[in-house]
Amino acid sequence: MTAPDLDSLRLLVFVDELGSIGQAANALGIAQPSATKRLSTLERRLGLALLSRSHRGSGLTPDGRVVVGWARRVLDEMSELLTGAEALRAQREAELRVAASMTLAEHFVPAWIGEVKRAHPDRYVGLEVVNSEHVAELVVQGKVDLGFVESPGPLPGLATRKVAADHLVVVVPDGHPWARRRRPLTAAELAATPLVVRERGSGTRETVDAALRRAGVGAVTPLLELGSASAVRNAVISGAGPAVISALDVAREVADRRLVPVAVDGVDLNRALRAVWPAGRRLTGPAAELLALAIRR
Repeated sequence: MTAPDLDSLRLLVFVDELGSIGQAANALGIAQPSATKRLSTLERRLGLALLSRSHRGSGLTPDGRVVVGWARRVLDEMSELLTGAEALRAQREAELRVAASMTLAEHFVPAWIGEVKRAHPDRYVGLEVVNSEHVAELVVQGKVDLGFVESPGPLPGLATRKVAADHLVVVVPDGHPWARRRRPLTAAELAATPLVVRERGSGTRETVDAALRRAGVGAVTPLLELGSASAVRNAVISGAGPAVISALDVAREVADRRLVPVAVDGVDLNRALRAVWPAGRRLTGPAAELLALAIRR
C-alpha cells in the first residue's frame, strides 16, 4: 500500500466539514475535477470506498468517516511537527524563548506554541529541548522566559505550576518473562532489576528514583543510560532489558504489542508536568499567555 499524501487527506477532511467535493475543492483553491481525481486516487491507494456517489452528490461512507478521523490526527501531528521545527530554528531571535524537557517537547509544547502562533502569527517563538535539569538552569540564568519540566522534586529559585499529568509504565518486549506474569512486580523486584534508564538530570530518571525511594527500596539499578525516550524505547524493543518510561512515549508500541506494560505494586509512578519561571517574578506578555494556554489545555 502506498501512503496517501497530506493534500489528499486534507481534501477528504474538507469534504466531511463542508459537505461536498465542490465546496471542498473551492476552499482549497483547486478545480473540482482535480479534487475528484485526487479522491479517487486516495481510495485506490487505501483500497477502500471513502465516498458514496449519487445524483444528489457525494457523502462519506462509514469507512470514509473512520479514515477522516485518522486523517485529522495525521494533519494535526504534521502541524505540530512543523510548528515545533520552526520554533527550534527560531531560538536565537525569538520574542518568546521556551525550554522544554523531552516528553513535554514531543507531546505537548508544539501544540501550545501552535495556538500562540495562530493567535499571533507574527510572534517569533523559540524552543530549546534539553533534559529537566538543564531546563531549570536555563530559566534561572535568564536564557529562556519559560520552561517545562518533568522533575518531581523541589526546584530552588523557581516558581512552578502544573500543566499536565503523566504516568510512567514498566515495559518489556513481548518475549520477556515479565510479559507473561500474572501478578504485579513488587517494588523490591523492580529496584533489584537492572533497567534501561534515562541519563541523570532527566525528569523521568528522577521520577523513577524518587518513587522507588518512597517505596523504601532505594534508587534504580542502571543497566544502560541513554539520552532520549526514543533511545530507551528502541533498546527495550531490541531486548536490552526492561525500562520505566512515560506511557505517552510507548503508546503506539504497546498498541502494536511490540512492548508489553507490566503492573507494579507499591510504587507510585504518576507525575505532574510543570511550567517553571524565576521565583518572585510575575510572568507577563507572551510568557504569561503561553502559560495560561498550557493550563487551560
